[in-house]
Amino acid sequence: MSRTYVVTGAASGIGRATADLLLGQGATVIGVDLKHTEVTVDLATRAGRGELVDRVRQLTGGRLDALVACAGISQRDPRTVRVNFFGAVATIAGLRPLLAAGTSPAAVVVNSLACVHPAEPAVVAGCLAADEPAAVTAAQAAVDRGEGHLLYTSSKVALARWVRRNAATDDWAGAGIPLNAVAPGIVRTAMTRHLDDDDAAREELDRAVPMPLRGHARPEQIAPLLAWLAGPQNSHVTGQVIFVDGGADAVLRGDSVW
Repeated sequence: MSRTYVVTGAASGIGRATADLLLGQGATVIGVDLKHTEVTVDLATRAGRGELVDRVRQLTGGRLDALVACAGISQRDPRTVRVNFFGAVATIAGLRPLLAAGTSPAAVVVNSLACVHPAEPAVVAGCLAADEPAAVTAAQAAVDRGEGHLLYTSSKVALARWVRRNAATDDWAGAGIPLNAVAPGIVRTAMTRHLDDDDAAREELDRAVPMPLRGHARPEQIAPLLAWLAGPQNSHVTGQVIFVDGGADAVLRGDSVW
C-alpha cells in the first residue's frame, strides 16, 4: 500500500533529495516550498502556515502517513526564527491530526549540528513559550548588536528542545506517532554554496563543524535516514535528535552529554 508523505522544503537541498527518494520507493509525495511544488506557501507567515494545513487536508482527504519537515533558512534576519522554528512547529502540530488518521504515522524534522553551538537565550525562550512576537523582538535585538549569527543556532536549539518535550506526550507517543529530529553537519546545498568561493569562511566553518568521517555531506546522504524515521519500519525511535555530521558532535561535545 502506497504511503502519503508531506515534505517541506521540497524544491531544493535535503527536501528535494528526500522527496525524490520517497517517490522512487513508490510513495505519494506532497511537496511544500515557495515555488515548484504541489503546495506553495511562505512558512514565515501565519497565513502561509494555515494555508499549508488547509491544502494538505484537501489533497489527502484528511489522512496523512508521514511528514518530513525540511524547510529552513540561514539568514541574519528574524525571518530565520519565523521559518526554522515557528514554521516548522506550526507544520508539525497542524498536521498531527492528519497523521493520527494515517497508517504507521511518523514525523521527522531537519535540525542541525548548530544546535550544540551557543544560542541567544531570549530567542529560545520566546520560541518555547510559543511567543512569536517576543522571539522576533529578541532576534532583531541580536541583529542590532551584531550577533545575527546566533539566530540560526537559536532556532535550532529551540526546535530540538520542542521535539524532545513533545515526543513522549499523549499527542505523539500516546497516539502511536514517532517524532524525531535529524541534525546534519555541513551539507552541500544552496545554503552553503557561497563557501566554495571563500576559503576563509570555509576554514572557519570547518573549525566550528569538524567532520572527520568523509567531510561534508550531500543531500542524498541525509535523505535515507529521514525516510527511515518517517517510514513504517520505525516502531520505537522517538524524541531523538540524531546527528548525521561526520563525527562533529562527538568531537565538539565528547563525554559532556553522558
